[in-house]
Amino acid sequence: MPERVQCPMSKPSKVQGRSAFNVQCSEFKSEIARAFALLTLDLGLWTLDFSRRCYNANAMKLALNGATTMKASLAEDIRAASAAGFDCLEIWASKLRKFLTANTLQDLKRLLAEHGIEPYSINSIERITFRDEPTRDNLLAECEELCEIASTINCPYIVVVPGPLPSDKTWADVLAESVSVLSELGQIGERYKVGLAFEFLGQTDCSVQTLEQASEIVERVARENVGLVIDSFHFYAGGSQFESIDALDPRKLFIFHINDAEDLPREELEDRHRLLPGLGILPLEEIVMRLGAIGYDRVTSVEIFRPEYWESDPIELARAAHEAVVRVLRINRLTTEDTEVAERF
Repeated sequence: MPERVQCPMSKPSKVQGRSAFNVQCSEFKSEIARAFALLTLDLGLWTLDFSRRCYNANAMKLALNGATTMKASLAEDIRAASAAGFDCLEIWASKLRKFLTANTLQDLKRLLAEHGIEPYSINSIERITFRDEPTRDNLLAECEELCEIASTINCPYIVVVPGPLPSDKTWADVLAESVSVLSELGQIGERYKVGLAFEFLGQTDCSVQTLEQASEIVERVARENVGLVIDSFHFYAGGSQFESIDALDPRKLFIFHINDAEDLPREELEDRHRLLPGLGILPLEEIVMRLGAIGYDRVTSVEIFRPEYWESDPIELARAAHEAVVRVLRINRLTTEDTEVAERF
């Protein structure tokens, strides 16, 4: 900042006269103008720097996760996501398999295209770590199957979830096992040009409970097609630190699952306690701000496992979910109908 300029307040001498006083005041005004220009430049540069580090929320794509509407079919999920204004759908794997018993992948591609919905992930392959030999073979086969499906329908990601923590295993064991399994699955995904989104779980029995742990694993895997999922519920329940978001490379964050939760102690929180974004106690504003600061601007997906919600009409629930996430992200997509529907939840 320029040095503070003192205004000449003393009375001019007779020798200086009025013209000298006018010169001094003119110089003072010039210094003030210069100081203001420098301040404006400083603020402008800071604003530019901040804007470069923040995503354009209006450009971010929004997704509906099939868990939110668990009792609906895949076809109903597609119609609901479209009617509510979502861009993408995270396909629930069991719904996908049921759909394919009576339909083909080409039928699925047509249905998605007709409703203007992009498939963003298949959710999910569960308990990928600490399997015995027979079930590990099943894991590889399942990954192959879903990667082939994802490639056919132009779905970029499959969500993969760590297994429970065996009582006799240390963090070193978890790290080695997770890196080994993800590396092997990543090789399968690479053949199909499909990414694997690794999602830590905040429950106390999970082998990977925090973003810090999941990040270390993904860094050790060091494959372009292996990245992370942040779920706001698991981030809070597992005690992840905000600073772990700051340390992320946004290119390694494939999906952000957004939801809220009831006001309960962390250790008592279960999936059934999830709520629509903005209706609970999760620090969503802080999480979203930190994601913006690292430049994350891919997809935000509403994932809620609340049995009461599953009894609702899928389209009404999807509209309420869309309205809720739009409000939390503060983006300009609301309609009057969205607001009226959301008030019923």
